[in-house]
Amino acid sequence: MIDNEVKYLRELQPAAAVTGSYMTLPVTCRILKVPLVWVIQSTWLEDFFAHGAGMTDGIRVPVLKTMADWAVLLFINFWIRYGFLHPVNQAARHYGVPGYKSIYDYWRGDVTLVAEPAEFTGVKLPPGYYYTGPLIARQNFPIPEVVRNIPRDLPVIYFAMGSSGTPAIIARIIESFEGKPYRVIAPVRKHLVKVPHGKIPSNVLVTDWLPALEVNQMADLSLIHGGIGTVMTAALAGKPVVGVGMQPEQVANLAALVRKGFAMRIDKSRDPSRKIQEAIASLLNDPQALQRAQEFSKVMERWDGPQMAAEVLYQRFGS
Repeated sequence: MIDNEVKYLRELQPAAAVTGSYMTLPVTCRILKVPLVWVIQSTWLEDFFAHGAGMTDGIRVPVLKTMADWAVLLFINFWIRYGFLHPVNQAARHYGVPGYKSIYDYWRGDVTLVAEPAEFTGVKLPPGYYYTGPLIARQNFPIPEVVRNIPRDLPVIYFAMGSSGTPAIIARIIESFEGKPYRVIAPVRKHLVKVPHGKIPSNVLVTDWLPALEVNQMADLSLIHGGIGTVMTAALAGKPVVGVGMQPEQVANLAALVRKGFAMRIDKSRDPSRKIQEAIASLLNDPQALQRAQEFSKVMERWDGPQMAAEVLYQRFGS
């Protein structure tokens, strides 16, 4: 991968290279001395990790939380250093460029864009880091008529699990909607085709991909997996959130919404359905959660992510 990137960037001669998750590009940029721009989130930063990464928020005794925060930070750093950075650093040594001391060193670009509003976690950014506001999909795709015309006689739940949702867990959650006093819009068809599942409940509409922001805004509550895109979209829509994180990053993202007072996070398990249903019932009957969600939505609206990101890049690399 690095050989191909080196060849391509030598031909292209870019002013900078921008990445959000492309594993080898930082090494390639070091080889060619091309400026690197990372697009990250604050839940990847050391300050957020140092306070438990959202995993210790339920611990109320201060001394125990401090100990748990330290243990989480130690584990995450060890796991990432040997499970992720080790092969990256092997590649760096192969090409004769410096490696990375920590994951925070790896995620540090010549410019680092944090694609969320500053109010999302309140993490103070180091020099060279810039909050831009959310960078979410806003494509002008039509909402299918069957979705647009869903009956509004009951509350509507938007159930989306992104690309990292576990199909078997998604199937169990779908089954748990049977007989519940709300309707569900669930763009999870690609997950369900991967596992055996029972009959889709009559109050559940399973679809392919949908324009997320528009459908979030139609719903009364979002049930999501916690990827940063789904979290930012749900927050911008101004509706309460129930989240089931499928990996540590998603747990951290959801924890940030829980701290805002309009979300509930359910631990991943083979079948989290019962707890999910309890959380849905609780939030649908919590006017304060809805009010907090709407208030934070107004904060989100003040940030024009694409425009602010473009301005930072132009100021740094524009001619």
